[in-house]
Amino acid sequence: MLKFFIFFIFLISLNADNLKIATYNVENLFDLKNDNDEYTEFIPNGKSQWNQRNFNIKLNNLIQVLEDLDADIIALQEVENRDLMILLQKKLPKYKYYSFVKYSNSAIGLGFLSKVKIENTKHIDVKFRTRVFRPILETTFVYENIEFKVFNNHWPSKAVGESYRVKYAKTLQDRVKDIEKDYDYILLGDFNSDYDEFETFKRSQKLNNTSGITGINQVLNTTLDDKFITYSNILKEEKRVHYNLWLDLNPSERFSTKFKNQNNTPDSILVPPALFDNKKLSYIPKSFYVFKPTYLYENGQINRWKMSDDRFLKIHKGKGYSDHLPIIAQFSIKKDDRNIIKKIEKNKEEIKTIEDLYKEEKLTKPIFLDNVVVIYQDEDKAIVKRENDRAIYIYKNAQNLKVGFSYNIQVNQINTYFGLKEIKDFIVEEEKNFIDYKSLFLDTSNINIFDFKYENEIIKNLKGTVKNSRLYLDENKYIKLYAKNRDLLPKNGDKITILNAHLASYRGNMQIIIHKKTDYKVGN
Repeated sequence: MLKFFIFFIFLISLNADNLKIATYNVENLFDLKNDNDEYTEFIPNGKSQWNQRNFNIKLNNLIQVLEDLDADIIALQEVENRDLMILLQKKLPKYKYYSFVKYSNSAIGLGFLSKVKIENTKHIDVKFRTRVFRPILETTFVYENIEFKVFNNHWPSKAVGESYRVKYAKTLQDRVKDIEKDYDYILLGDFNSDYDEFETFKRSQKLNNTSGITGINQVLNTTLDDKFITYSNILKEEKRVHYNLWLDLNPSERFSTKFKNQNNTPDSILVPPALFDNKKLSYIPKSFYVFKPTYLYENGQINRWKMSDDRFLKIHKGKGYSDHLPIIAQFSIKKDDRNIIKKIEKNKEEIKTIEDLYKEEKLTKPIFLDNVVVIYQDEDKAIVKRENDRAIYIYKNAQNLKVGFSYNIQVNQINTYFGLKEIKDFIVEEEKNFIDYKSLFLDTSNINIFDFKYENEIIKNLKGTVKNSRLYLDENKYIKLYAKNRDLLPKNGDKITILNAHLASYRGNMQIIIHKKTDYKVGN
C-alpha cells in the first residue's frame, strides 16, 4: 500500500508542471440586460424567448463543459460582457483570474478564465472604417516565475473577404515581433480560417480578394511555399513561423465545427519555434486534442444551441451547447517534457510502409517503398498498394506506370488534400513483375466503407440506387459520388454496381470518386 501511495504522489508531481490551455467559442452567451447592441434573437424577454429559463440552461450547459474540460487557462469567444465573465468566475471558483475585452459598439467580446495568475492584460486594436469586429486580447500569465503571453483571437467571419482576416494576421504578426525576444507566446482562438485555408478559399471569388494570400497561412506563416510548417522544419526556418497544432491529428479528426456535414477548423492553437527550444514554456508534442464527450458530439453531429429554423423569427428551444467544440493542448516548464523533436525525427527514418506515410504531413528526405503494385490508373493518376499494407493515391506524373505491375519507388513528397493523403512527387527505381492486382481490391461486403482507414482503396461489389450524386445503399444510408467531369456520374434513379472505384475522403466524409465510366455498371 505504501509503495502505491509513493507512486501516486510521484505521478502527481510528474504532471504538476504541465499546463492545459484551451479555447472555446461558446456561441453567443448573452445576459438578460438590454444594452441595445444585442443580436435580435438575444433581446431579453422578447419574442425569441431569450428569458431567464433559457439563459439558465445556456449558462449551466456552459459551466458543465468548462468543468469537464478542466483546463488551467481557457480562452472564450462570443461572450457579451465583463459581467458574464465575473458570473462564470463565481460559478467556477477554481478560476481565480479573468480578463475580458470588447469594443463598446460590438455585441460580443472575448476573455480568459484562468487558474494561473494573470500579470497584466491589454487589447490590440484592429479597426475598419465601416465595420466593427473584435480586438485581439493579449494577456500575460505568470507560472512558476515564468511569464508568457497568450493572444485570444476572434477574427471576422467569412461573410467578408480574406483581406479582413489578413489585416488581423498582420497586426498580430507585428505585435509578436515586438515581444518574442522577451516572452514565449501562444496564438489561439476562433480565426474563422481553416488550418489549410490557402487551399479551401481559392475557389470563392468573394473570399479570395487577396490574390491567394491568407492570414493564417501566408501571414502567420503556418505554411511556406504552400507546405506546412512541421516538427521537422520549425527550428530551421529563418522567418517568423508557427506550427498549427491541428497537424498533430489525423486528417479525418481535424474539426471543431461542422458545416453541411463537412469538417471545418476555424479554431486553432498556433505555437512559434520558441515553444520547442528547450527554454521556459514548451509545447508537449502530440498533446493536442478536440474535446468532444458524447453530450457535445454524437453520431457525427455537434450538439449546438437549438433555435427554430424560421428565418424571420428564431425562437430559443432551451437545449444544446455551442456550434464549436473546444480544443485543448498541454504545455510544460519541465525539461523532461520538452523538445522531443529529435526523437520524432529519428522515428521518421523507420518509415517504410504506406501505412507510415499516412502519419506524416511532410517528408524531410526521400522514402523508399518496395513492391508497390499499381491497382488503378487514369491518365496521369494512379493508385498503388502493397500487399498487407494500405493503398495511396498518386496525384500526377503516373502515366508511365502500368496497371498490375509492381515497382520499387522513391517517394519525395506527400500531400494532404482536403483530408485525402496523396503522393505528390515520386521516382521509379525499378519496374518488377506483373501480379494478380485485382486480388488487392477490397470487397465491400467485408469492410465498413465509412471507415477512414480504407481511403484510397479500390472497392468492388457495392450496389445501390443513385439520387442527387449519392449512392443510396438503403433508404437512410448513402455515400457521395464525385467526379471531376460530372458527365461520368450515373443518372438519378440508376441502379448501379461499383466494379472498381476509388474510395476517398473529403473534409471528414467518405466518398466514391468516379474517374471513368468503367468504374461501375448500370443495372441489377
